[in-house]
Amino acid sequence: MSSTSHVPSNGLTAPVVVSRPRRDWGRGWWLLPVGVVLLLPIISVVIAALHWDAASADIVREMLQTVLPDYVRTSLLLCLLVGTGTLLLGVGSACLVTLFDYRGRRTLEWLLLLPLAMPAYVSAYAYTDFLQFSGPAQTWLRELLQAEGRMLPEIRNVWGAAFLLTVTLYPYVYLLVRTALMDRATHLMEAAAMLGARSMRRIFTVALPLVRPFVAGGVALVLMETLADFGVSSYFGIQTFTAGVIKAWVVMDDRMAATQLSLALLVSVSLLVWLERRARQRMRFASSRGQNRSALMTRVPELYGWQALLTWGLGMIPVLLGFIFPVMMMLRPLLLGVGTDQEVLWAQFLPWAWNSIQLGISGALLATALALLLGGAARVLPGAITRGMAWLASLGYAVPGVVIVVGLLLPVAALQQWQPGWSITGWVTTTVLGILWAYLVRFTAVALQSVQGGYARIPESQDEAARMLGSNAWGVLRRVHLPLLRGPVLAGLLLVFVDVMKELPATMVLRPFNMDTLAVSAYQLARDERLTEAALPSLALVLAGLVPVILLSRSLRRKR
Repeated sequence: MSSTSHVPSNGLTAPVVVSRPRRDWGRGWWLLPVGVVLLLPIISVVIAALHWDAASADIVREMLQTVLPDYVRTSLLLCLLVGTGTLLLGVGSACLVTLFDYRGRRTLEWLLLLPLAMPAYVSAYAYTDFLQFSGPAQTWLRELLQAEGRMLPEIRNVWGAAFLLTVTLYPYVYLLVRTALMDRATHLMEAAAMLGARSMRRIFTVALPLVRPFVAGGVALVLMETLADFGVSSYFGIQTFTAGVIKAWVVMDDRMAATQLSLALLVSVSLLVWLERRARQRMRFASSRGQNRSALMTRVPELYGWQALLTWGLGMIPVLLGFIFPVMMMLRPLLLGVGTDQEVLWAQFLPWAWNSIQLGISGALLATALALLLGGAARVLPGAITRGMAWLASLGYAVPGVVIVVGLLLPVAALQQWQPGWSITGWVTTTVLGILWAYLVRFTAVALQSVQGGYARIPESQDEAARMLGSNAWGVLRRVHLPLLRGPVLAGLLLVFVDVMKELPATMVLRPFNMDTLAVSAYQLARDERLTEAALPSLALVLAGLVPVILLSRSLRRKR
C-alpha cells in the first residue's frame, strides 16, 4: 500500500510517492511459530496444572499437609527481608550520590554497580567458605580468644540468604532511584532549602515522595529475582518454591507436584510483573512532568572533611559486602594454594570455560537474531500481532529458569508417552537443543530491550526517506536499521552472553552428560563442600559479569 505526498512547487515538480508499510503485512501471522517457541513452556505449565483430576487433588492435599506451608512461609519471609533490605540500601545509596556533593562521589556512583557482577550463589559460596566452623574467620577468632566451639552464627539459613540476596540485588533499586533523583528531585530540594527546610526534612518530605514509583519498580524487580533464585536457596537448604520445583521433578520424580509448584511460582511472578509495569507507567508520567536537571543548573550541598569521609564510607559499605569481600574471600585460597592441586584444577577449568563460552555465544547469537526479527517486524510492519509478539517476548526474563525447565519437559514427556518410538525426549533433554531453547525463552527479552532502545533513537523520517528511494520493508531493515543498530546489537549480545554463562537451573537439568559449565561446576563443587575448588569457576563468572557493569557505567556517564 502506498500514499502520494504532493510537494508545493511551481507546478513542474511531479508528486512524490512515498511507500509506506503495508498494514496487512503487520498482522504478522508468520510470527506465530516464534510465539509458540517462546510461550510453549508457560502455556504447558498452565494447561498441565489446570488439568485437574483425583490424582491432582491428592497431590495438592498432600503438599498442603507437608511441604507447601514451608514453601509459602519461607518464600514470603525471604521476599520481605530482601525487599526491605534492598529498599534501604538502594534508596540510601542513591541519596548519597545525588543529594550531596563531595570528593569521590562520581567514583562511588559506578562502584555501587559492582555487586551486579556478583551472582548471589557465588557470593554464598564465598561467605560460607570464609565463615564456616573450619573457615579462616572462626579459626582466627578461636586463636585470638583462646576459645573453643562455634564463634559466629551459621550463615546457611533464611537470614543469611536474605543478606546475600540483598547485597547483590540492591543495584536494581539504586539505579532507578538515582535516575529519578537526578532528573527531578535536586531542583526541588534547592527550592525547599531556599524556603528554610533542613536537610533531613528536604529528603523525607521532598525527595523520597517523588521517587516512590521508581522504588516500587526496583523492589518488584528484586522480588522477581528473589523468587527465581535457585543457587542460594538450594545450597543453603532453604525450602523455597524454586528449590521445591527442582526437588519434586529431579529428586522425587513427581511431575504433577512440580507442575503445581511451578504454577504457584508463575502466578506470583506474574503479579510482580504487573506491579512493575504499573510502576513503570507511573515513572513515565512522573518523568514527563519533571524538568531537566542540567537546564536548571541545580546545586547540591557540598561536604568536606569528616562529613565527606563519613558519607563516602557509608556508600562503600554495600560495595564491600556485595563485591569486594566475596572476591577477596575467593582469591585467598587460590593465591595461597590452599586445599587443592592447582594443576588439576586448571586442567578441569579449561573445559568448563570452553563449554560456557560455546553455550554463551550460541545463545547470544540466537537470542539477538530473534530480538532483531521481533523488533524489526514491530518497526517496519506495524500491527497488533507484531507488537504483541515483541511484548510477550519481553516477559520471558521474568519467568524463573525452573519454570521454563518444567514447561519444556512437560510437552516432551506427553509426546513421548503418546509415541514411545519417536524418542522425543532425546531431542530436548541432555542435548544442546534443549538448553538453547530454554535460553531463548528466558534471554530473548534481554536482547530485545537493547534492540528496542536502539530503535527509539532512530527517527522514523529515515524510514520514510528510504521508502521514497524505493526500498521495501526488509530493505529498510537491512540497509538503514542494521547499520544504525550495531551498538545496541553488540550490547545485547554481550548481555545475553553473560546471562547464559551465569544461568544455573536450566543448564544443570538440560545439559548433555559430561558437559559442565562454570556455573554448574561451581555449584556442584560447593555442594560437595569443595569450596576452595569452587573459587576458580566462581571468579570467572564474576569476571564475565563485569562486562555489563562496565557498559552500564559508561552509559550513565554519557547521560550526565
